[in-house]
Amino acid sequence: MPQQQQQRRMFTAALLVLVFILAAVSTAEAGKKEKPEKKAKKSDCGEWQWSVCVPTNGDCGLGTREGTRTGAECKQTTKTQKCKIPCNWKKQFGAECKYQFQAWGECDLNTALKTRTGNLKRALHNADCQKTVTISKPCGKLTKPKPQGKFHLLKAAH
Repeated sequence: MPQQQQQRRMFTAALLVLVFILAAVSTAEAGKKEKPEKKAKKSDCGEWQWSVCVPTNGDCGLGTREGTRTGAECKQTTKTQKCKIPCNWKKQFGAECKYQFQAWGECDLNTALKTRTGNLKRALHNADCQKTVTISKPCGKLTKPKPQGKFHLLKAAH
């Protein structure tokens, strides 16, 4: 009998050691789960809001833009970034908005203008661009067809 009691005590002791090991492992895992909360503090800063690109010289080419963000724990709330405005883009719709234009329409004889529509192709640096734009331009010289009968008669007389 004493040998059975000793085996039971050893078994109970081994069982207790196993319980303590499992408790220690689960505590360590619980400690790891707390780390994402620290990362949440870093995201206290708001998203960067950028101004339009201001060219250094002229109305296109290299320039700078200002960025700002909010947040009580942010180390940096303003910064300047280099940028570039393509010189071949239509500036009247925003220097950072690129449009794909359709062919020019027929000339409107009442207004002497022809128009075409452009769909937004690309916006640089999250620029606020219109989805579609319409532009007009003068038709150019409006030529009336000359009657050929008189011309041929005059030419034949000479």
